[in-house]
Amino acid sequence: MHFANVPARLRLLSLLTALSVGVVACGGSTGGDGGSASGGEGTGVSGDVQIDGSSTVFPISEAMAEEFGLANPATRVTVGVSGSGGGFKKFCAGEIDISNASRPIKDKEIKLCADAGIDFIEVPIAFDGLTIVANPANDWASCLSVDQLNAMWKPEAEGTVDNWSQADASFPDLPLALYGPGTDSGTFDYFTDEVNGEEGASRGDYTASEDDNVIVQGVQNDEGALGYFGYAYYEENKDSLKAVEIENEAGDCVAPSTETIADGSYNPMSRPLFFYVAKKAYDEKPQVKAFVDYQLDPANGGLIDEAGYVALPEDALGRAKARITDGKLGSSPKDI
Repeated sequence: MHFANVPARLRLLSLLTALSVGVVACGGSTGGDGGSASGGEGTGVSGDVQIDGSSTVFPISEAMAEEFGLANPATRVTVGVSGSGGGFKKFCAGEIDISNASRPIKDKEIKLCADAGIDFIEVPIAFDGLTIVANPANDWASCLSVDQLNAMWKPEAEGTVDNWSQADASFPDLPLALYGPGTDSGTFDYFTDEVNGEEGASRGDYTASEDDNVIVQGVQNDEGALGYFGYAYYEENKDSLKAVEIENEAGDCVAPSTETIADGSYNPMSRPLFFYVAKKAYDEKPQVKAFVDYQLDPANGGLIDEAGYVALPEDALGRAKARITDGKLGSSPKDI
C-alpha cells in the first residue's frame, strides 16, 4: 500500500519508529580494525550498473561501488548525483537501474513510473541526520529552534530577512547568507516540510546547488553563512564547519552524531535514506542483482558508517532484504 495523502513527515516518522528499535552504528572502514567489507570473493558478474539520484545517499553508493568493483573487476558501477527528484525522473524513464533518494518516492513519481511500465522495489539503506552548518567564527548560533530556522527560510523572508538580527534580536547585526540544496533534492523537501510546514515551501533567494560541496565551500568562506545537507558532508568537513545544535521536540539542544541520529533524540532532523531498484533490472541483470545484494550484506555495514551514516539494525536490515527476495513492489515505508 502507498500513503497517497499522508504528509511526508508522518510517513517518515512511521518508518523511523519501525526501524529505530535496536539501532546501533556500525563501526569501521573498508580496511583496518573495526572495518568490514565482504567483497573478498567476487561473484563473477560483468556489465554496467547505472545509479543516480540523491547527493546525500551518494557517499554510500560510492563506497559500495568502489569495494564491489575491486571484487568484481568486470563490472562498472556508475553513480550520478542529480538529486532525489532528478534521479526519479531518470529512473521512471528507464535510463538507470537504481535511484537513490533521501525521501520516499512521491505519488506523481509513482505514476510516472507506472505509466512507463517501471516496477520498482523500495529499500531503506541507512539513517541520516540533516545537519545545519555555520561558519566556525559564528559564536552566537550554538543552538537553533525550528522557529528561528523558519524565520530565516520561510517564503515570506525572501528579500526581507537578510541579516541575522532580523531572525532573532539576540543575534548580531551581520549579513545573512544562506546555502542549501536545489529543489530536486530530497533534503530540500524534508527540510522545508519540517521547518516551513510544507514540502517545497522556501524562500528562493539563497545559493542553491545539488552539489553539497558548493554549500560546504560557501559556508566555509563567509562568517555570516548558514547551510544544510546530510550528516556525511559535515563529517567530511568538520574541521572547517560548525554543526549547529537543534532544539528538539523535548526542548533539548542536541548536536547531530551517529548516536543521536540512531536513538532519535536528534529530531526533527533525523530521517531514513533509500534506494529504489527496477524489478526488471534486478531480475534480468546479474550485475545489478549482485550489487543490490552486496549493499544489503550485513558484512558491508561498516561502509555505511565510513560514509558518515548510521547502518540499519539487524531486524530492519532483514526486513529490507525480504522486500528484495519477496519482490515486494511499490512504496510502503510503514510496512518495512
